[in-house]
Amino acid sequence: MIEEKLIQIIEAALMVAGRPLSVSDLQKLFDENAAPSTADIRDALNEIKNFYEDRGIALKEVASGFEFQAKKEFSAWLAKLWEERPPRYSRAFLETLSLIAYRQPITRAEIENVRGVAVNSHILKTLVEREWVRIVGYKEVPGKPALYATTKNFLDHFNLKSLTELPTLADIKDLDIQEEKLTVQLELVSPVDESSEEEISDSEPRA
Repeated sequence: MIEEKLIQIIEAALMVAGRPLSVSDLQKLFDENAAPSTADIRDALNEIKNFYEDRGIALKEVASGFEFQAKKEFSAWLAKLWEERPPRYSRAFLETLSLIAYRQPITRAEIENVRGVAVNSHILKTLVEREWVRIVGYKEVPGKPALYATTKNFLDHFNLKSLTELPTLADIKDLDIQEEKLTVQLELVSPVDESSEEEISDSEPRA
């Protein structure tokens, strides 16, 4: 298979997949005896990335693989394609997510100790249902509380390849700045109705 054909196949797959595709995913597009090497796939991806440098979209690598994304500088115009209001996330939701992201694995009690208030169980349920957070084990203390950590979906949603791309804790003085980093630098963009779970407050009593 000539290189140009390989580039075209990969480009088309990325356009229609609707999700990030890894190098392994792309190799599976081909018969086993005709599958391009990992190096060939990456060379083709680099060609595609370079081709779109001056276009309205870009090829971006996130935790789960590669995907096309609209460039940030066009967001003001693209936002007009949707009538939904911008997403709003409560301080409680953002602080809980921030603590899991930066201090994982972490228990609910440890989150509450840092924040000084009880964590509404619906916030954790929502994070798990969104597949941004998952239970990765249980702490060896009385009661064996669940340990929470972020997922690849969290990284994909916030346009990250790995947790190392999060702002460093050395640059973060308190949870207010963590919230700003998550809302501005990581760009929360999922459409969320203002009456949804993210607007839950810390009204649930501590068990």
